[in-house]
Amino acid sequence: MLKQILYSKRLAPYIFILPFLITLAVFWVVPLGRSFVMSTQEVLYGQATFIGLDNYERLWRDSIFWKALYNSIRYMVLTIVLLVPIPLVLAAIVNSRIGSPRLKGFFKASMFVPALTSVVVAGIVFRLIFAESGSAMMNQVADFFGFGPVRWLREDLTGLTALLALALWRWAGVNMMYFIAGMQAIPSEYYEAAAMDGASKFRQFIHITVPNLKPTIVYVVTISVYGGLAMFLESFMLYAGNNSPNNQGLTVVGYLYRKGIEENNLGFASAVGVVLLVIVMAINITYLLASGTFKKEEV
Repeated sequence: MLKQILYSKRLAPYIFILPFLITLAVFWVVPLGRSFVMSTQEVLYGQATFIGLDNYERLWRDSIFWKALYNSIRYMVLTIVLLVPIPLVLAAIVNSRIGSPRLKGFFKASMFVPALTSVVVAGIVFRLIFAESGSAMMNQVADFFGFGPVRWLREDLTGLTALLALALWRWAGVNMMYFIAGMQAIPSEYYEAAAMDGASKFRQFIHITVPNLKPTIVYVVTISVYGGLAMFLESFMLYAGNNSPNNQGLTVVGYLYRKGIEENNLGFASAVGVVLLVIVMAINITYLLASGTFKKEEV
């Protein structure tokens, strides 16, 4: 009987995906369901009391939450603006026939190394780079251009600049690799035909490379939406804690950490997590629908 089940053509696909389904249920579906339940409760020292939508009402009236949400959305939008076109251009340069293959290989390896670096280490290094002292690297650059020491992590825009610099340093190489993989899947005949018609390299990039990279671009933007809204540790390490000046570095996940871990209000923190999940899903599903990802191709 067991042998018939294992060798059944109808059941075989489900047996192969069963480990994934079990993992998904244990580590995602069950915790997610538990979070929904906890978001309607007041959880104190192991004792849970049902309070309905009170946590969501408190969240709606909390100005600090809206500040954290604004910070997260702003960071997400700006990282997409930086981490899609810049890696795309770098990938096009590396994938071109111009230059030494060894030099390109070294460049790709050096661009990917930051992604292997611990966020903790990277955050500490960038905190030193953007320190207030005159000997800090960025203040030496500022002094070279004649506008003296800058309190980088004390002001909103300069602090955001430090966060974006850290994100660009860590993830530009990863996104570049995605785009290189996508470019190598584009048939070379397209470029040969375009060259015969007199199209310049720039027009080939705009009319051949970019359209054929649409699936890769959609994937990179989708993961960037999640990565931007879920950012926490970078800000935590850059500001040496979860308490930045005027909450300028506070993100939604940082706010969740503050309420759930620092203040031990797990019910309210669960409500924050549920709202964050809804926002991420809403943005990504809207983007995927707008990009035509779910449309069936006409045969």
